[in-house]
Amino acid sequence: MNRITTLAVCITVSLLAVPALAGAPTHFRQNSGRIEDKHPLPDNFEQDARIVWRSELQPGLSTPCVYDNSVYLTTYEADKQELATVSLDRRTGELQWKQVCPASKIEPFHSVGSPAASTVACNGQQVFSFFGSYGLLCYDLSGKLLWKKPMGPFQDEFGASSSPVLVDNLVVLNEDHDLGSFLIGIDQATGSTVWQTNRPEATRSYATPVIWDAGDAKQILVAGALELAAYDARNGEKLWWVKGLSRIVDSTPVLSDGDVFLATWTPGGDSSERISMEPFPEALQSYDKNSDQRLEKHELPEGSPVIPRFFRIDLDQNQKLDAQEWARHASVFQQAKNMAMRVSLGGKGDVTQSNIRWTYRRGLPTVPSSVVYQGLLYMVKDSGIITSLDAETGKRTKTDRAPVGRGNYYASLFAGDGKVYVCSERGVVTVLKAGPRWQVLSSHDFSERIMATPAVADGKMFVRTDAALYCFEKS
Repeated sequence: MNRITTLAVCITVSLLAVPALAGAPTHFRQNSGRIEDKHPLPDNFEQDARIVWRSELQPGLSTPCVYDNSVYLTTYEADKQELATVSLDRRTGELQWKQVCPASKIEPFHSVGSPAASTVACNGQQVFSFFGSYGLLCYDLSGKLLWKKPMGPFQDEFGASSSPVLVDNLVVLNEDHDLGSFLIGIDQATGSTVWQTNRPEATRSYATPVIWDAGDAKQILVAGALELAAYDARNGEKLWWVKGLSRIVDSTPVLSDGDVFLATWTPGGDSSERISMEPFPEALQSYDKNSDQRLEKHELPEGSPVIPRFFRIDLDQNQKLDAQEWARHASVFQQAKNMAMRVSLGGKGDVTQSNIRWTYRRGLPTVPSSVVYQGLLYMVKDSGIITSLDAETGKRTKTDRAPVGRGNYYASLFAGDGKVYVCSERGVVTVLKAGPRWQVLSSHDFSERIMATPAVADGKMFVRTDAALYCFEKS
């Protein structure tokens, strides 16, 4: 299976958030990656950044959730097969509490990923953590369990990673997997289901929803396979949608200037490299060795695009593909499109033709969410190719490679204080001076893997690596 595709689930998600200011309710990518406070941020981690503290931490992919004087994260200790929610003192980095998730079985996940992927949400009184191995857990700020809602594991060999978001009195989760995809609104106080909307057309994707205040009511924007869809936060009703996304979506949409921006890429979605499956009758004629009108994995020819994707296509998990399963996935391959786009918000039904303002199809990210900052959309592609587009027109202003940031990228971009921050899996943080002809200010190698997006609150930057959580401030 293509590496980029298989790793997507491990990250998406979950990783990519910049919390609101301490003291405000916060969830994953709540501010679309823009730092709203006016505190200065480092230009260079080797020259003007001071380490306030460093705390060793069990691995995990969740982004730090900062509320008041606490930092909440999830962890996974492989030797013990233990998932946990932890709270650190924001001022010192010391552990305040740890609560172990009561999962009886750890969900499957990719070798570079983690079952501790989803980012914690906090409304100021409650802490919400989600694990695909178990479900949703709610604690008070001291770590006392208030309620729990089992709902996993899901049929998806790469796990779950979409994070809980908060809207009014609800915790909202979107879970798009190979089978049984749904969007759910859960009462924050009790853990009871207020509404659930099934998404039978959705195949696996891992992006976290975003909340748009439409004035009369709030809407939940879900970027999934092939489609961006908006739902009424009051009842989960599907309101409008836009077609034209990739077949797997990992990047969380970005709200800016009254519109929504997306940039998604998955192998096989470009016209020059499109993955396709022959009609099922033709496949049966060629490969059905035992003439049972089904196709088993060993019957398929070497190099078939179906072989590495057999698990997700085999919806009933009987180790045989029938005509319906085959046609469903063939349609996904056929419709997939890789592109960045700006979309006007609102409408009714299919607004693909009316609401897409512009599209762009080069330099696209697979996992990292992009950021819109000071009139530009910034995105990063694996191997460190950074592209900026004019947010109004979609025209490219610059493309260049991070000087020492080659390799893969999973953490989302974030921006503030006139700078854009880009983190590679290898642990290199590249700092850009924002602008149409942006410039690289510095690159710093942590020499520790970085998968989670750094979080910023009141001038403090929290950088999570595989080994530890760092707290920096500009010196």
